[in-house]
Amino acid sequence: MYRYERQYTGPLQAIIMDWAGTTVDFGSMAPIRAFQGLFASHGVPISEAEARGPMGTEKREHIRQLCGHPRIRASWTEVKGSEPTDKDINRMYDEFVPLQIAAIAETAVLIPGLTDLLAWCDASDVQVGANTGYADVMIEGLLARAAEQGYKPSSNICATQVPQGRPYPYMAMMNAIELGVHNLAACVKIDDTLTGIDEGLNAGMWTIGVAVSGNEVGMSLSDWNALSEEAQNQRRSQAYDRFNRSGAHFVVDSIADVIPVLEEIEIRLGAGEKP
Repeated sequence: MYRYERQYTGPLQAIIMDWAGTTVDFGSMAPIRAFQGLFASHGVPISEAEARGPMGTEKREHIRQLCGHPRIRASWTEVKGSEPTDKDINRMYDEFVPLQIAAIAETAVLIPGLTDLLAWCDASDVQVGANTGYADVMIEGLLARAAEQGYKPSSNICATQVPQGRPYPYMAMMNAIELGVHNLAACVKIDDTLTGIDEGLNAGMWTIGVAVSGNEVGMSLSDWNALSEEAQNQRRSQAYDRFNRSGAHFVVDSIADVIPVLEEIEIRLGAGEKP
């Protein structure tokens, strides 16, 4: 008995990258500043670790999940006299938008290595797309600042432009449509959040987790560089472990380390391997 299976053996067609923590804003600091400022304004301070918990999700959903966190919900109830409601969440989202826009404007610096990757993609005829948990109203300044620094993805999708954000695959799939990709196995999703890796896996793409520059380590570049080698190795190892357990095909420190991985993926695609 024989079973015949259709295999894609063509080249890599596209990469789809997250924004904060992956291509800009080393440490993914902008969302944290905004979420902490938002909850502090309501008399319910939250820690950085708590703020990072739902990272990668659409921002209204992020607020909803934070309000559902047992400690935060209990603190809110103590301060406000009742548990947070949908009305509270909607009002907080409206308050969050200007905070997020301001924080994005302060942190929209390209992560080292991105321009080299873009040059490689251009030389290799690989399309570049981007997506984000940010709403479309939040990123006008981000797109402009990134373009000034040489980064202008051919497709950009926000969580508010699809029926469901991450971990649903819709943003990555919409990117693929806009980029003209004809086989999702020829795409690579690159992200600094575990839910972003889920998105790529659910879309049937290869996935690369960036462990050090983004949410899993959660430190600015200057703070990361100030750590001892031992402390860096400990934090790196923990972040790599979380990405590996999430199912990421590859894990690297940052976008600066992606090119050799893409070259390996292209070889594996040529041999008929699937994500």
